[in-house]
Amino acid sequence: MVFGNCGVLHCPSLEGKGYVEMTSIDADTSHDIVEAVSGKGGRYLEAQIQGSKTQAEEGTLILLAAGDRSLFDDCQSCFKAMSKNSFYLGDIGNASKMNAVLQVVGGVSLAALAEGLALADRAGLSQADLLDVLALTPLASPHLILKGRAMIESSYSTHQPLTHMQKDLKLALGLGDALEQSLPLTATTNEIFKHAKRLGYANHDVAAVYIRARF
Repeated sequence: MVFGNCGVLHCPSLEGKGYVEMTSIDADTSHDIVEAVSGKGGRYLEAQIQGSKTQAEEGTLILLAAGDRSLFDDCQSCFKAMSKNSFYLGDIGNASKMNAVLQVVGGVSLAALAEGLALADRAGLSQADLLDVLALTPLASPHLILKGRAMIESSYSTHQPLTHMQKDLKLALGLGDALEQSLPLTATTNEIFKHAKRLGYANHDVAAVYIRARF
């Protein structure tokens, strides 16, 4: 959409125009885009989204933005229509980095939940009881309980595609490599999600990671 045939850069001039990138990309790619867009006189904002398809329909996403502050302000009416909160994080790349960090926490948590449910089942414990107990502990979160129920019921309708989570984990690992930050749990979790993709669950919900843990 930016560098390809008939992309944004084919416009003779971007004076008075702004481009908002709302897909998950790495910080380096975002820097390449801002250089190209600003080189033609345009403004650029990276806007990473935290949330699911259901949250998008409800307008309760979390939006992480970085780049041109004036463009961020100009887009507030659009952001408010789809999100309950939008955060301006400063320099280009910061939104991509923050999104990667949050996806690390989310992905590792889901893999841990899947393994816990699989272990409970193998030990002859009720998975429903496990979720009931979990809901009363400090570890509880609406997201984990929702995904836990989906795992128990084998309900993998796509709210957040598994392949998107795996892509974000890969981006996080790339960031870790660039910063020489060890991410052993993220690396293992990424392999778990990759295996679930190979089993044919790439376009199912992230809860389908349970298939990998269970079998």
